[in-house]
Amino acid sequence: MEMPEQPRSRRQTRAAILTHLLQSGGSFRPPLAKAVRLSEASLSRILFDLKAEGLIEEVRRPAPYVGGPTGLVSLDGTVALGALELTGQWLSVGVGGLSGELRYTERVPLPKKPTVESVGRVFREALTLLRDWTQRRHIRLSQVGITVPGLGRLSVSGNPIIPCDVERIGGMFGEIFPGVPVAFINSVVAHATFHRCRSDSYPFSDPHLFVFVGQGVAGAWVDDPIEDDALDPVELGHMVFGTDGPRCRCGHHGCVEAYTSLPALAELLRTTEAELLQLGPDWVTAIPLSSRVRQELRQRLFRLGLAIGNTLNVKPCRGVVVSGWPSLLAEDDRKAIVDGIDACLLGGRKHAQVSLAFVPPSNGNDPQAALAFAAFCLARSGGMPAASTEAA
Repeated sequence: MEMPEQPRSRRQTRAAILTHLLQSGGSFRPPLAKAVRLSEASLSRILFDLKAEGLIEEVRRPAPYVGGPTGLVSLDGTVALGALELTGQWLSVGVGGLSGELRYTERVPLPKKPTVESVGRVFREALTLLRDWTQRRHIRLSQVGITVPGLGRLSVSGNPIIPCDVERIGGMFGEIFPGVPVAFINSVVAHATFHRCRSDSYPFSDPHLFVFVGQGVAGAWVDDPIEDDALDPVELGHMVFGTDGPRCRCGHHGCVEAYTSLPALAELLRTTEAELLQLGPDWVTAIPLSSRVRQELRQRLFRLGLAIGNTLNVKPCRGVVVSGWPSLLAEDDRKAIVDGIDACLLGGRKHAQVSLAFVPPSNGNDPQAALAFAAFCLARSGGMPAASTEAA
């Protein structure tokens, strides 16, 4: 690999190392130096600092080959992160480590008809639980990640999906956890981060589109993790397919989400969303599909494919990852998504050289996605507080 023309700052170099360790789960020094484009001597100096700060540890492991390295570098298991994940039913709060193990988790239910005020109260309750738990154990959080469905540049105070005032919650957080860095993100970005950092066999390392089909339908552009705009939400779930279609929670009719979200699936299967969530991946075998329902399901998945294809027409990229209930279906049923993408792209999927991969659903394991996002934020900051001055 060529050396970059632009010299990297100390923060960027540390961020490259920590992000690589987060995604790989650990590495011996020679491949780590190569992956982050550093000489082993430069890497040694930075690892010395990161170890002294308690961000990484090096464990002796049998050498991968005779005369090979024996020190496996990985993220330190004692770093504590906070995670808050807002879903349609509750706010999940938890504390966990950089590699994803949860040490504490609690769920605070949301009221049936949430308002900005009542959701604010739920957040205060969750933050108080988090403060009490960490104080009793003398744990200081290094970073907190908070995920909100539908959060976008235009919805900082008026979220169309779950009403919540992010600025007010940020202020509340600063008052309860002074000095602890916090980051808010759209839920789909957190789920993309979770799959990318926690899967051994994540399908793409190049820029791609991540599509999440859960309580809602949303996407995220996923790029090089060191870039500032590495993860950008894209609201493809609110592409309208006919104003005479079912009503969507965003207020419009006929959105792809109104056809393919988990609540829409539950209605088609004559069950409830709660029942589907409870069955988890087993609903596919537990609920028999009549040929009429299967036909309707495929038509809906075809629409989802069209929405993905439309998105790729606007911003082409070579890879698409789909996570959520469609990834549990048999290949025959999933093919409808591929057909939809094909029908939409100019010249079809082969001509556009798009590969499609499915990863398991990650909803229902909250606050894991928020925890993965908190780990990503800490790694991307190079483990340096935002206020710290840049030193090359």
